[in-house]
Amino acid sequence: MQTFGPGSVQWDLAGEYRNLLAAGSALILQTMHPAVGAAVREHSDYKSDPWGRLNRTLTSVQKWVYADGPAEGARLRELHRPISGIDEQGRAYHALNGEAWAWVHLTLFERFLAVQRIFGGPVDTARLYEEFMLLGDILQVPEREVPADLEAFWVYFDRMVADRLEAHPTALEVLAALKATPAPAGLPRALWRPFGMASGEFNQFVTVGTLPPAVRKKLGLSWSVRQERRLLALGRSVAAVTPRLPERLRYMPIAYRARRAAYRS
Repeated sequence: MQTFGPGSVQWDLAGEYRNLLAAGSALILQTMHPAVGAAVREHSDYKSDPWGRLNRTLTSVQKWVYADGPAEGARLRELHRPISGIDEQGRAYHALNGEAWAWVHLTLFERFLAVQRIFGGPVDTARLYEEFMLLGDILQVPEREVPADLEAFWVYFDRMVADRLEAHPTALEVLAALKATPAPAGLPRALWRPFGMASGEFNQFVTVGTLPPAVRKKLGLSWSVRQERRLLALGRSVAAVTPRLPERLRYMPIAYRARRAAYRS
């Protein structure tokens, strides 16, 4: 059973290939939380298959929206239930820790907005957040960890960046790995070739550029006015091209099939 359908914000946004442009920055934001960073470092294949891991995350997001969301939520909970341990600083962690579980979920909301702000267009932010609160129920994110409304979310996000996130070794390793990773599958080369960047350089450029400034500062990453201009120029190109693409090139497979089925019904 589909969690969302035509007319929802998620229906139009969640399955787009351009979300891959924020996939690297999403993983960095998530792994800057100490519990998530430790869990990913010890139990993930992000080094050997970074885009594969991120694509699987986006596939899961597609299932939340376009397929059986509750079943996928239950599968994810079971997958993460045994992931626990002690990090390099002697801190205990568990993948289903309420704060960490909520942070992983809520960073995806913030990253959806980043994609639309830079590479897309206006979006009903309040409505999208309401939909993410419903997704939180599907994933069994503890209600106490989810801000009650959009205004509370931004207070929460700024507090997490300032007080809980750290320049975790996993986040820095993810950033370094992206530079040696080929471009995201499905993204036409013509979108970045005019900017004179090889695929690894492109990955790192987009990842660093789409991170919030306070996060870049915490990671010790520089970002110039010239780089910002290049990113915004790229964003305008993606925003102009994407709506003109056929749906089979614009949307990932699960989303594309669901949308076709909805059109036929």
